[in-house]
Amino acid sequence: MAKNDNVTSLLDDAPAFTRQSGGRLVVVKGPDRGESVVLGSDQVTVGSGPSCELVLTDKTVSRQHLTATLGEDGLHLADMGSTNGCFYGDSRFQQITVNFGSEFRVGRTQLKFVPQEEIVEPALSASENFGTLLGQDVKMRRLFALLTDIADTDATVIIEGETGTGKELVAEEIHRHSRRKNAPFVVFDCGAVPRDLIESALFGHVKGSFTGAVGDRKGAFAEAHGGTIFLDEIGELAVDLQPALLRVLDKRAVRRVGGNQYEKVDVRVVAATNRDLREEVAKKNFREDLYYRLAVIRITLPPLRERGADIPYLARNFTQKFSPPGTELAITEQQSARLQRHSWPGNVRELRNIIERACVLSHGGSINLEDALTEEAKPSLGIRTDLPFKDAKGQLVELFEREYVMDLMRRHRMNISSAAREAEIDRKHLRELIRKYGIDSRRGDE
Repeated sequence: MAKNDNVTSLLDDAPAFTRQSGGRLVVVKGPDRGESVVLGSDQVTVGSGPSCELVLTDKTVSRQHLTATLGEDGLHLADMGSTNGCFYGDSRFQQITVNFGSEFRVGRTQLKFVPQEEIVEPALSASENFGTLLGQDVKMRRLFALLTDIADTDATVIIEGETGTGKELVAEEIHRHSRRKNAPFVVFDCGAVPRDLIESALFGHVKGSFTGAVGDRKGAFAEAHGGTIFLDEIGELAVDLQPALLRVLDKRAVRRVGGNQYEKVDVRVVAATNRDLREEVAKKNFREDLYYRLAVIRITLPPLRERGADIPYLARNFTQKFSPPGTELAITEQQSARLQRHSWPGNVRELRNIIERACVLSHGGSINLEDALTEEAKPSLGIRTDLPFKDAKGQLVELFEREYVMDLMRRHRMNISSAAREAEIDRKHLRELIRKYGIDSRRGDE
């Protein structure tokens, strides 16, 4: 993937594609809070002396306190004979290697090692597909260009997006276009495995390690050796289980439950979530260091409502796929217009299900959209019983959020402060919901 030297600072409204590019040291506590230094291939010196790359005014910091060198395995720190020492947690160190998200102290100053994150703006792909992924919209064609660049690397990828946007399909196509395509592609759903069995399912176990362990078993990482492991719904992984996953990502080795030896695994990791992991990090629901380890490349898939031109295009493709053998059903102009007016809370998966149903219920030479949409709306509260539980629940939550926020903002004429007070939610969270559901503040009167 071509290197873009123009690094753009990230806003709260996260861009569609980002990647990590080096790192930086940030002062998070002390008289120089907010100061930082970018880490490159050269060694960086931290101290109170004017010759240092990161100059601190803290009087408890020596003139040349420590050096920081960025390596492939993390950031190498070395004390330069300082008076007051360097501390990681409560332990004083002379030399140590730390990873993204780590904090350490020099004198009374607390420093943090974080990645440089830059926005990636790929050129438009000339193709309207990437394997089985389809799309004419600009957002999708940029996605196809990015996937073409990253597929044949081993970079870890996190895919974010609403339910039904195609996160697993993206992961599959990354694998199919990689040098690992002939090796296993293993899917592990972090939200579907009982909490007390997740470690065993991920890392394996040895016979007798717990009740019911009647024999040795490989875990998902070992099964994916040589190929790709797809960690679906990574945001559902309990906080106390996240350190074990982080160790595997760092060591590229697993230790089975009940075992005492690490086994090397050669896997590419792709993860997905319908949550905003940066928000989950801020809420302490997801480890910051694990997020950095996963988000080497970060992709956010657009919801179908933001891909208006793709709705009729995808509908035609699904119609061709689901038409009875020997026939090709048509979509009328009125039907196409109705499809574009629909809000699609279930995104592409919902469109696919409706078109499949419309083809099954067809009469004459066109799809039966009227009955298909009626069937879709039959369950009470709009609950989709033809979807997995977590997907149906996600759609219902999104429908509630959209309707609640739209009515709230309409009544308060788009006054965020007033609306947030009534709803008893944080103004920042309300802004995020407004952005998520595309509510336009310039049209408050409507």
